[in-house]
Amino acid sequence: MFDIGVNLTSSQFAKDRDETVGRAQAAGLAGMLITGTNLHESQQAQQLAKRYRHCWSTAGVHPHDSSGWTAETADAIRQLAALPEVVAIGECGLDFNRNFSTPQEQEHAFTAQLALAAELAMPVFLHCRDAHQRFLTLLEPWLDKLPGAVLHCFTGTAQEAQDCLARGMYLGITGWVCDERRGLELRDVLPLIPAERLFIETDAPYLLPRDLKPKPASRRNEPALLGHILSTVAGLRGEDIRWLEAVTDNNVKRLFGVDF
Repeated sequence: MFDIGVNLTSSQFAKDRDETVGRAQAAGLAGMLITGTNLHESQQAQQLAKRYRHCWSTAGVHPHDSSGWTAETADAIRQLAALPEVVAIGECGLDFNRNFSTPQEQEHAFTAQLALAAELAMPVFLHCRDAHQRFLTLLEPWLDKLPGAVLHCFTGTAQEAQDCLARGMYLGITGWVCDERRGLELRDVLPLIPAERLFIETDAPYLLPRDLKPKPASRRNEPALLGHILSTVAGLRGEDIRWLEAVTDNNVKRLFGVDF
């Protein structure tokens, strides 16, 4: 199993980061992609990826932090991307749900990161919330210039999934699908995703699966729980868990060019 979305730089892991990685490995994880969401955390993510075996990282600026995008940020991300641990540009995209950065700032930073990924021939690690049409409009001109793209933490509709798949994108599925309140529509979308376009992820420390039994004392999610998500996804798709594990692992190797 490979977790493509771990926010290991989060302060929620400050006291037990080594133990968290150890638990993940003991639970059967073969590797992790550590998410960079701004320049500082991208730098931290790269250092953590260097520190832990079979870990890699992304480098980019999340839409929430887009107001801080500058030419200097672009240069620093470019330098980070040259390091062997960094295998994708992002997390980047649009989030019109809260608009911590203005839509204009988000669009500027998103386009700049797509251009950077095209320049460096690197895949992109994408975020989209409440911005589907504008997201596709900005992304589409770049897709044929990129080696690949994954929309991580996908929670959209069947039509949104089809729109992304038709454009050659991968979709990352989290423990959202384990939520009996919010994940029902996503459960119906799951069979529409070809296995060769599917990733699994925890998005830890966020999105703790709600159906865990017994319920953990902490609400913190962690990568050791990826197996629960994989099992749920395989069950909902009617597929053998080990077969799906092998396919999604191969997807990771194909998109990010890593070996584990």
